Amino acid sequence: MQDLFFFVRRTALHVFARLDFLPPLLARLVVGFVFVRSGWGKLHDLDSVIAFFTQLGIPAPELQAPFVAGTELVCGALVLAGLATRLASIPLIGTMIVAIATAQWENIAGLGDLFGTIECLYAVLLVGLVVGGGGAFSLDAWVARRLDAVDPRPASPVGTLGPVRA
Repeated sequence: MQDLFFFVRRTALHVFARLDFLPPLLARLVVGFVFVRSGWGKLHDLDSVIAFFTQLGIPAPELQAPFVAGTELVCGALVLAGLATRLASIPLIGTMIVAIATAQWENIAGLGDLFGTIECLYAVLLVGLVVGGGGAFSLDAWVARRLDAVDPRPASPVGTLGPVRA
């Protein structure tokens, strides 16, 4: 019976290790798609977005609305493609923090309410992409492989001084 347990455990760990590409890929596809769609929609209805930003009390809404729309579109497309994923995720996290602080704040009475917002979920997924990168099926990974072919020295492991790749 113990041998069966260890066999099942080893097999499951092997299968899960082979699927480690899936979480960052799914996060990138979903979050990137949502932001591209949102940014595109905002850019094509700026008057409504400006009016909404004005209602929320966001300063200079006529400047902020196209800036946010462009950020969502461009950074969302980069995340979707997995190109500069870590860098592109940071401004999107900022937009989610601002969205929570302005559009959602009056609806948040505690952590349960905060964690229940879609903006918080997107921010958490984006933090995962900042920390973990775009994953194996991303343009970031392709670029890293190309750089490694040119510079065969191994990248420094996490926690040491020196460059870290991808």
